[in-house]
Amino acid sequence: MNFTAKERERFDFAVIANWIPPAERVLDLGCGDGRLLRYLRETKGVTGYGVEIDPQSVLNCIRNDVDVIQIDIERGLSGFENQSFNHVIISQALQAMHATERILGEMLRVAEEAVVSFPNFAYRANRAAIAQGHMPVSENLPYQWYETPNVRFFTIADFEALCGKLDIKIRERLAFDENGQEVNDDPNLNGSLAFYRLGQKT
Repeated sequence: MNFTAKERERFDFAVIANWIPPAERVLDLGCGDGRLLRYLRETKGVTGYGVEIDPQSVLNCIRNDVDVIQIDIERGLSGFENQSFNHVIISQALQAMHATERILGEMLRVAEEAVVSFPNFAYRANRAAIAQGHMPVSENLPYQWYETPNVRFFTIADFEALCGKLDIKIRERLAFDENGQEVNDDPNLNGSLAFYRLGQKT
């Protein structure tokens, strides 16, 4: 997968956009300042909403001209009807959630397909940091241990095992190193950031 210079600045946006057909209805969970949804609107003509609980992030969404709903996704998505979206996205936020299983189930209730991305804690640089006696700090895990919002530290292998337990179908997986280069050889070791397309098993 090749990216333009602009896309490489936020290559993760481009990876997700590649999976979203034009003019879809999209729900972005833990949307932060709404930049991903704005990017999808500008590049794919999508419509939809961001979901965010942090008041400052909600204000930033409004400044970015992104429709946002302030709710706690940990409590579910009961305000949304079944299959009311084409895609639901949670981009680099699942590791900050407590109700992991519930969130994944709700994503596939309200949308035909879920897109999930997360930092892979088993990445070789993270393993090296732990071997040296320290919690890893990197571009994809940018926080010190005492200030991190992350509450789940999981790996590609862990996530795929959970999908198996929940009977979730993995339609596609991509993994990238810290330089944004796609890796195919042992992604659980060589992938810093992982992306998944998920669906319900038939």
